[in-house]
Amino acid sequence: MTVSPRPGTLVRPPYDPELDTLLAGSPLPTVITADMIEPLRTAPFTAPIEEVLATRDLDHRIVTIPSPEGELAASVFTPRGKTATGAGIYHLHGGGFVIGDRYTGIENILDYALEHGAVVVSVDYRLAPERPDPAPVEDAYAGFVWTARHAGELGIDPDRILLAGTSAGAGLAAGVVLLARDRKGPQAMAQLLMSPMLDDRDDTVSARQYSGTGSWSRESNRTGWSALLGARRGTEAVSVYAAPARAADLSGLPPAFIDVGSAEVFRDEDVAYASRLWSSGVQAELHVWAGGFHIFDGAAPAAALSKAALAARSAWVRRTLGA
Repeated sequence: MTVSPRPGTLVRPPYDPELDTLLAGSPLPTVITADMIEPLRTAPFTAPIEEVLATRDLDHRIVTIPSPEGELAASVFTPRGKTATGAGIYHLHGGGFVIGDRYTGIENILDYALEHGAVVVSVDYRLAPERPDPAPVEDAYAGFVWTARHAGELGIDPDRILLAGTSAGAGLAAGVVLLARDRKGPQAMAQLLMSPMLDDRDDTVSARQYSGTGSWSRESNRTGWSALLGARRGTEAVSVYAAPARAADLSGLPPAFIDVGSAEVFRDEDVAYASRLWSSGVQAELHVWAGGFHIFDGAAPAAALSKAALAARSAWVRRTLGA
């Protein structure tokens, strides 16, 4: 017999059983507070880039990119032996605006480079709280403009640049396409938004459901947004480029792919963003993976749900960039 929850009890979709077992092994604490940011920056969450490249036939060089407040480091990954001009992928890493670097979560992006003969540019945007908004999104935009302007020498067709990001990086990617539209800058051919972090207001059902649980809890989310926005978090003083869920007009943006877990904080804001893209006449493909926690496919790539999510994402990239 099914027992109904008591009135007023906050219930939530459960984690996928396989992922639930694996969640306990996540290197990230359930709740991240401001005092934990600095120690987390030195924690080895991802494999060294040398190890990642050891199994991929890619050349890697480091470049510097001008930004509003100085130079940024960026990596350019090119399929070895590539001679023809082709697609480019501009990548923005995740980490809640406070941790991570240009190599964080890049493995699948590099696999797309190999499959499609694409050049990847991944940038180290400045992190909060030392460099709060608008520094991260302005850095991300500067890197995108640099990539488009140097497309020819990079071997990239400027009309075939895919803008990709994960979590906070996906939020920045969404902010970059808004900036590019409004500043009449270079246009991405499409935007790949993986579990995007879009809304600082913390008022969705899914935000309340995943308090104190998961790989990125409501409390951790508040820490990230507070580091980025300070006292402006949750007020009307927040720019749409920092929190794209606030944008009233999403018309004229490139097609989007959005995926998210059903068991994470970002579920409702991501579903709402996809719906608003559709209502603005923008093509979007949305996947909500039942029982998935935040970035489950990165934490547990061998899980059945992760394999399904990665396959759907790869299929969209294949249709977008061409086989």
